[in-house]
Amino acid sequence: MVSIKSVAKKVIVCSLLGLLQVGLFAPAADAAAPRHNPQRYEHRNEYRNDHHQRELKKEKERRLKEENKRHEKIMKRHPFESTKQWHERQKKEIERHRRAVYEIMQMGRR
Repeated sequence: MVSIKSVAKKVIVCSLLGLLQVGLFAPAADAAAPRHNPQRYEHRNEYRNDHHQRELKKEKERRLKEENKRHEKIMKRHPFESTKQWHERQKKEIERHRRAVYEIMQMGRR
């Protein structure tokens, strides 16, 4: 016959084992569960935005430099054109250059 003491011991041992399995591993499972940490994501987005802004600034500077070189080259008088033709071409080029610089400066603002 099974004594009350042996049944009580088995119940206590099984209860302790259950508590150990659930109780000890619950904090580890809770800590391992992924959590939404908005600060971490915001930091990543800020890094991406900063990186994007730096790249955009570099691209603007590169395009402005190219445009200014092109403008300077075009503004010079050609040996075969008259003074009147040269001035007319300069007026058109100045307006075209102004629009091109404006478009370059508007990059990334749309």
